[in-house]
Amino acid sequence: MILRIPAWVADTNAYIVTAGGRDQAIIVDAPPEPELIGSELAERGLAAVGILLTHGHVDHTGGAGRLAEATGALTYVHPEDDFLTLHPEEQLRRIFGMTPPGSYEVPDRRESLEHGQKLELAGLALEVRHTPGHTPGHCCFYWDEEGVLFAGDQLFAGSIGRTDLPGGSMAQLMESMRQEVMVLDDEVRVLPGHGPETKIGTERRSNPFAEMWGGGGHR
Repeated sequence: MILRIPAWVADTNAYIVTAGGRDQAIIVDAPPEPELIGSELAERGLAAVGILLTHGHVDHTGGAGRLAEATGALTYVHPEDDFLTLHPEEQLRRIFGMTPPGSYEVPDRRESLEHGQKLELAGLALEVRHTPGHTPGHCCFYWDEEGVLFAGDQLFAGSIGRTDLPGGSMAQLMESMRQEVMVLDDEVRVLPGHGPETKIGTERRSNPFAEMWGGGGHR
């Protein structure tokens, strides 16, 4: 089961993911409305064993501390995004020009993600793909068995992640797209951090940024 939960002012997608027949789950991204995720876990009788953060922007991480405290789940995030992950309220003020509309707890226990790392949690096997560009520590999570890429803010249906915020780089994002994302098969489902899901082949053929990463072709 993959359950998408759009949350917070940015309609950021959080995902609850389980393997068939298990009562454990992982969570991909944790917007600052952890109660939405918690209520879904409780309703389905699921125990969260891992919180995987694609990157450090507060709309993806702002609920991780409270969620980790409530569930006991370990949080996974790339250390190159520590300048974001560890300072959510400062990030809102300085980067997004927002007055923090609440408090944001940083998870006490964090595991550092590494490129190529294999995560085996709740009966799931996910590969970590470090895809800098949107942020220096941005990562996608590839579930090979099911042909699913949790893409964070790397790739959207018909668009890509912005690169004009601190630590962003269009050149890096395009290189990440070439080396880590567009090498996947056309039928791989892309579950992004915002908006509806898409497929690799759809974006290869029709994404307006495809020429910049050398898109085109079919796999």
